[in-house]
Amino acid sequence: MRRMIVQVRDVSMRLTAGGRPVTILDRISLDVPESDVLAITGPSGSGKSTLLGLIAGLDRPTSGSIVVDGLDITGLDENALARLRCGTIGFVFQSFQLIPTLTALENVAVPLELAGRADAPGHALALLESVGLADRARHYPAQLSGGEQQRVALARAVALRPRLLLADEPTGNLDTRTGAHVVELLLKLRDEFRATLVLVTHDDALARHAHRVVRLRDGRVDNGS
Repeated sequence: MRRMIVQVRDVSMRLTAGGRPVTILDRISLDVPESDVLAITGPSGSGKSTLLGLIAGLDRPTSGSIVVDGLDITGLDENALARLRCGTIGFVFQSFQLIPTLTALENVAVPLELAGRADAPGHALALLESVGLADRARHYPAQLSGGEQQRVALARAVALRPRLLLADEPTGNLDTRTGAHVVELLLKLRDEFRATLVLVTHDDALARHAHRVVRLRDGRVDNGS
């Protein structure tokens, strides 16, 4: 039997907006086998990014449980969640989330330095080289194109060789050609580091690379898709 690196059980997420309860996710359950690529798709507002954020421990569900790499993360405190994200999870955001006052090299080095890696600058440069950006190492995010910023973000996400790589609309802010290049790099890095990849996407071309596609609609898994 294949090991599950992510197990989501009856997860719901409810918020209050304008004094009214709003259900974002409604009793979601899914498993992600180790080394698989899972694409989460669905219309805007269906809860895709919320689900990915819950798997990353960036928020807590209203009910249900999420197990990541054998650990139930729904009961962890912030320090334990930070350790989990540092050691197990890499996250790629649609909006890149690079630190504007740091160079490309320094952005990639951040997780390495937080982990106490003495070779952080050298390893960060090697990672930038792996995404074709060694010559842009001293440039700041504002000096980089969108595609270049996302490639820096990819290098940063895999810096600590995460077992689980999460990507939220990684091509959402890019043109078709640049997006295709980022997809190619994302899948290459995933193979190189033997990571499990869970991605949220509207991009059918990207979803076709997945071993499995889960479609959400109105906060539930759409079993009719």
